[in-house]
Amino acid sequence: MPLTDLDLAGCMAYRPELDVPADLDAFWARTLDGGGDPEAAVYEPVDTGLTQIRTYAATIPGFGGEPVRGWLHLPANADRPLPCVVEYLGYGRGRGLAHEKLFWAAAGFAHLIMDSRGQGWSAATGGTPDPHPYPAGTVPGFLTRGVADPADHYYRRLITDAVRFAEAARRHPAVDPDRVAVTGFSQGGGLALAAGALCPGVAAVMPDVPFLCDIRRGVRVAGPDSPYAEVVDYLALHRDRADQVFRTLSYLDAAVLAPRATAPALFSIALRDQVCPPSTCFAAYHRYGGDKDVRVYEFNDHEGGEAAHQREQLTWLRGILGA
Repeated sequence: MPLTDLDLAGCMAYRPELDVPADLDAFWARTLDGGGDPEAAVYEPVDTGLTQIRTYAATIPGFGGEPVRGWLHLPANADRPLPCVVEYLGYGRGRGLAHEKLFWAAAGFAHLIMDSRGQGWSAATGGTPDPHPYPAGTVPGFLTRGVADPADHYYRRLITDAVRFAEAARRHPAVDPDRVAVTGFSQGGGLALAAGALCPGVAAVMPDVPFLCDIRRGVRVAGPDSPYAEVVDYLALHRDRADQVFRTLSYLDAAVLAPRATAPALFSIALRDQVCPPSTCFAAYHRYGGDKDVRVYEFNDHEGGEAAHQREQLTWLRGILGA
């Protein structure tokens, strides 16, 4: 686990001029106008065998109104609208089993977990398919799916799903609409940044070692086990498409979107992270449009702060949203 990117001083000084498409706001306005009514969300009770947390299987219209699965956890004794944490998942992860992720509900928050369309390895947990065709010429993974055009890209759909989940949380009767936070680890951290930028009303953002930030640099410096390597593999085959690829990805780059977010944010960044290099995370941090703080884990790789950071998040979030 060597230090393969900039040290902390270098990361603090790294403030790149990123390529921002002239029609970025129009692109996302068109995308988010394209169906997916959060009022049509469905929540079905699930018997987990647990007595202190009530769980519901959530189905929420995402990109194009397509159904996206999730779990909603509520403290069993709640008697008033609650602050809510909307959580997005890491690369390759599905929503899992209903009883797996209970931290936020145990701490007194409503907790809405979004499945990642087409990701996850357990069909038994009711994962969400991605019904869009797998474009020809891509490489295994998700980062080059539809990379010829931002309108066709996989992450256009996944970011839209993330915005819809935040909107649906704000409309749930058990949730205080003014106290909704978004969070996630790695891919989920990038989605949290994007949702914070694109969903008015989000009250707090907690990106944890975020993916999808300063993607061009991530492709250059991330390790071979990072999803950024998918772009390397793609461009090793399609040698004449680099400009096109990075133009498409600029519409989906969370560091490009970050100045549009205004809610308070708590980042986590690991200095030995070879999956989401720390300089790329700091690019998003420096560009973030709202008040922000960061916890730096100097000796950790992509696992970041894990449970120690979760405790930091809880303390910080209670200060922002209240218990």
